[in-house]
Amino acid sequence: MNFASDLSLAFPELILAGGALILLVIGAFAPRATAAVSAAAVVALLGAAVAAATQPFGVAFGGGLISDAAATFSKVAIYVASAVAIPLAQPWFERRGIRTFEFPVLILLAALGMGMMASSGDLISLYVGVELHSLALYVMAAMHRDNAKASEAGLKYFVLGSLSSGLLLYGASLVYGFAGSTLYSEIAVAVQGGAGVGALFGLVFVICGLAFKVSAAPFHMWTPDVYEGAPTPVVAFFAAAPKLAAMVLFARALAEAFPGATDQWQQVLVAIALISIAVGAFAGLVQKNLKRLWAYSSIANIGYALLGLSAGTEAGIQAMLIFMVLYMIDVTGFFACLAALSRQGRPMETIDDMAGLIKEQPGLALAMTAFALSALGLPPFSGFWAKVFVFQAALDAGLWGPAVAGLVGSVVAAFYYLRLLKVMWFDASAGTTDKPAFEARGTAIALGLFSFPVVLVALVWIYPAAGQAARAFGLS
Repeated sequence: MNFASDLSLAFPELILAGGALILLVIGAFAPRATAAVSAAAVVALLGAAVAAATQPFGVAFGGGLISDAAATFSKVAIYVASAVAIPLAQPWFERRGIRTFEFPVLILLAALGMGMMASSGDLISLYVGVELHSLALYVMAAMHRDNAKASEAGLKYFVLGSLSSGLLLYGASLVYGFAGSTLYSEIAVAVQGGAGVGALFGLVFVICGLAFKVSAAPFHMWTPDVYEGAPTPVVAFFAAAPKLAAMVLFARALAEAFPGATDQWQQVLVAIALISIAVGAFAGLVQKNLKRLWAYSSIANIGYALLGLSAGTEAGIQAMLIFMVLYMIDVTGFFACLAALSRQGRPMETIDDMAGLIKEQPGLALAMTAFALSALGLPPFSGFWAKVFVFQAALDAGLWGPAVAGLVGSVVAAFYYLRLLKVMWFDASAGTTDKPAFEARGTAIALGLFSFPVVLVALVWIYPAAGQAARAFGLS
């Protein structure tokens, strides 16, 4: 190992780790310097994104860390999404008298873990990345300590997250025992002709542990309660960057460690994808709370992403990456709208609260309309193109039945998106909304623009970049 070369490949992670430690010390001695700490954290994240975009490709730390096109694409998207989460959250916390410097530091630590997940080259770095980002998320879920629901959300997330970590570790130990190595490249050699019984059991447990991290059914039980109880801007972060990081980790672990067992893990992924789409579509129909509603929406959308991944092809991974990046924009923007809205000092979190919003806050109402229609997959919004790529990849791989089932689930889920739009546009107002914070309102409306056809301009960059990232996984 060349230690200097290894450090150069881990430069984005070093920026985040160093930034988190320095800002933690500054915050401890100057706890009121929240704005300065937040600004510095945003600079560190953007700096890490630039470093990730410009760093050379290679393998570091004995194969434990991989720098390639997939890692670059993922890290840039993850770090930018994390940077957006900080200014989105601070106005929300300040309006409630919560001045905490720990939030941006936790964002940095979570981004550090997510970067490791995207670059993992063996089962050890996989687990370290997963746990590093998960521990930060557990704390953020309970950030509003005076709120009982937030404390409950943090506790539930922690307990169920510990269970998923146990599944992941048990599966990794089985894979190591039967393959004789934790490195993806050496596991791939050991299971070249297909995974044996022991390695297959380990693979299933690893998939189950990772499925929890992406809120895929039937491992979704934490998602609705955590989304409802956690602070709204924290949920905006939960639903975006961590999901992309976990999906990239999913793809890397399966495509690089088990390329010879594609037929075996494909069956498991198809089943999880279809269950997720069904649960997200049908359970969302009865939800009144918008945060719970979008929790089930995220479950369904992860099902679509898994459908693309289950194709087991380069086109499938490319479709999944495009889908997740565009979904991040939609979900972050929608929760930015929710974070900006309140009525008489009370958060607006139910469908009924949105009655007549188009007359009171037309800018935010239009942005929420764009996000809802995009999540629905209505053309010409960005979500439509994301689903086109996913379904096309599934059809090309011969997954006609799952693709048709996914399309049916999308039609069913359309009801709860359209119900929200009907309430916002046609129902009588429930009262006057408070004036939104400029930062949150501006973020929401700016992101809303990307859900309109203008996102086609972004696709000019996203499509080829995602294609180059997908080729790094070595699938045909």
